[in-house]
Amino acid sequence: MTLATNLAQVQERIERAAQRVGRNPAEITLVGVSKTVGREVVEEAYRAGLRVFGENRVPDAEEKFSPLPYSPDQGQLHLIGHLQSNKAKRAANLFDMIHSVDDYKLAVALDRHCAELGKKLPILLQINVSGELSKEGLEPSQLTENLEKIAQLPNLELHGLMTIAPFVQNAEETRPIFRQLRRLFENQANSVKMYKWRDLSMGMTNDFEVAIEEGATLVRVGRAIFQ
Repeated sequence: MTLATNLAQVQERIERAAQRVGRNPAEITLVGVSKTVGREVVEEAYRAGLRVFGENRVPDAEEKFSPLPYSPDQGQLHLIGHLQSNKAKRAANLFDMIHSVDDYKLAVALDRHCAELGKKLPILLQINVSGELSKEGLEPSQLTENLEKIAQLPNLELHGLMTIAPFVQNAEETRPIFRQLRRLFENQANSVKMYKWRDLSMGMTNDFEVAIEEGATLVRVGRAIFQ
């Protein structure tokens, strides 16, 4: 199958999952995870209609997206992988959203570099809901304290939360993880005044439909598009 066919099938699955729980499919943004492909395939995906791309590493993104393969107002680039503070300046310059902020010091560094750039940067806080040692992210118990501090940084816009569920054969097993993240999100919605608190980034190729049923607004899909 062609990339365009794969993309159309993923978009159709997103629509069906949303409709099953009475959601508007327009509330859900598909983030095409392009970490395994080169710039030519990124350009092909853009021509096929993909508008938001997700990269795991800053150097890879710089190689593929400098210069951007689309007009700045026609596409977006999101960082979905772990970010080290020493790459914060480069990330602040390149990305339209960062899903994986998991440390207050990292947030301070991003805020400082955004100030230098005259930029407001949307971010999500990564939460390690599953408690896996192999995964990055704040523990759920650390969320409130970090949220209150990061909300004071003037050049960052807190849009919501992100998590990575364990890889399992049966996608239904991820439902409790996504449900817990949604509850954390809802519990914080009124605790800090954040007018853009609206996003849940959760779900990948093997489980994005379950994530949508549990409230995801951003799904990170790679293999189902670029295989």
